[in-house]
Amino acid sequence: MTLREGSLEAPTRHPLDWRSEAFYDEGALHKELERVFDICHGCRRCVNLCTAFPTLFDLVDNSKTMEVDGVEKKDFRKVVDQCYLCDMCYMTKCPYVPPHPWNVDFPHLMLRAKAVKFRQQGAGFRDRLLSSTDAMGRLAAIPVVAQAVNALNRLPLARTLMQKTLGVHKDRQLPEYASRKFRPGAAPSRAHAVKVSKNTPGRVAVYSTCYVNYNEPGLGHDLLALLEHNEVPYVLVEQEACCGMPKLELGDLESVAKLKQKNVPPLAALAKSGYAIVTPVPSCTLMFKQELPLMFPEDADVKAVQDAMFDPFEYFVLRAKDGLLKRDFKHPLGKVSYHIPCHARVQNMGQKTREALQMVPGTQVTTVERCAGHDGTWGVKREYFEHSMKIGRPVFRQMAEPGPDYVSSDCPIAARHILQGMAEDAGKAVKAHPLTLLRKAYGI
Repeated sequence: MTLREGSLEAPTRHPLDWRSEAFYDEGALHKELERVFDICHGCRRCVNLCTAFPTLFDLVDNSKTMEVDGVEKKDFRKVVDQCYLCDMCYMTKCPYVPPHPWNVDFPHLMLRAKAVKFRQQGAGFRDRLLSSTDAMGRLAAIPVVAQAVNALNRLPLARTLMQKTLGVHKDRQLPEYASRKFRPGAAPSRAHAVKVSKNTPGRVAVYSTCYVNYNEPGLGHDLLALLEHNEVPYVLVEQEACCGMPKLELGDLESVAKLKQKNVPPLAALAKSGYAIVTPVPSCTLMFKQELPLMFPEDADVKAVQDAMFDPFEYFVLRAKDGLLKRDFKHPLGKVSYHIPCHARVQNMGQKTREALQMVPGTQVTTVERCAGHDGTWGVKREYFEHSMKIGRPVFRQMAEPGPDYVSSDCPIAARHILQGMAEDAGKAVKAHPLTLLRKAYGI
């Protein structure tokens, strides 16, 4: 049979068979890693995406055979550790993703390898700490603790000590903790009429995320203000925990399942009651749109949540198409350098944030579609910080070129990373989330 490169069919993903023992069989894993690595070696079009592929190709080129069979199996781990599951190889580069017969899903193969490693070795203190976002947030939400943590994070001596003891790179700019959480101060919705449209439910349930709750509550208040201004009634999800993405990236799939048990029942009840579920952080949205449905393909509640889940700008632009988004903008935004995070691109919804910002008169949006290289906790770690900054260099340059008034990304962590990488090239640009910018444009 002759196999063609690429496919005219849309890419598809297979469910993760993570509960079977075969998933964790190391011999079977190595066999599949060798198969996929051999395909990647023969193709190499992903070489400029991240450091995982150059690591693989260097291992092959420096082996005795100059083929994958010359690479020692223990060195496969070096490739796996460089992958932070951005999904860009699958979504933008690889011509052999399913339904192609070669069935290459590089990110989910890396996830399987991480899960095997986690089952065998667990995780170190640093990785367990960084991925326990709820626990860290609850502690830091105590005002005096938040002040102390933020002060220490700004002290060079403390950061040097943190690098030595925890493995958090001393030069990485870290998000501050807010002394007042989002949820207690969230404004209640007014009693607006529910306007169901062709493309959207007429009321919204806000899943606020750990980051908004504990680090940047202003983003949550911005989202509520935008919903209020557009007369969309809303509620906060009554009970929520971390979406599970940090644990997924560790390969700790059992912890992901436990978090799913906390999150999905209340979210499913809202979905079945006709709410759109909106999350301000792309990684959290993606977790419910893609990863949990692939982990629990037979779970009807997970499916209900998936169908009801919206990125905020996806929701706003669809409302605009139905004539239900107000256009009474009062303030131009000038030049906005906007970065699309990988976990927003993977949602296959188009450039909804750019579309929304371009509705504002007097606004010039320069869009950068490339991985910035931070990825949650990966770019924070001592051993990956330099890789993270290297991956981000093209993004830093492209974001600086227009001489922007604002540097913006749907991922607030990516935006901070980008502004750090831009350094003096940022000029007078201000970091502002797209939700903040849209609120500013409305003058509310």
